[in-house]
Amino acid sequence: MHAMSKKQKDARVKVILECTEHKASGMPGTSRYYTMKNKKNTPDRLELMKYNPILKKMTLHKEIK
Repeated sequence: MHAMSKKQKDARVKVILECTEHKASGMPGTSRYYTMKNKKNTPDRLELMKYNPILKKMTLHKEIK
């Protein structure tokens, strides 16, 4: 077994992206996406434009976990 491979595995973590516009709209439910990111490359919170099926448009989703 290699010690290096274990270290690299820890850099990738599961994150949840949640819609920023949804709460303000007052509509029920939330738009969330689950994805992976590399902690070393992106130490700050992720912000991506994703499709919100309830609002039926592209909205900004921010990392919440």
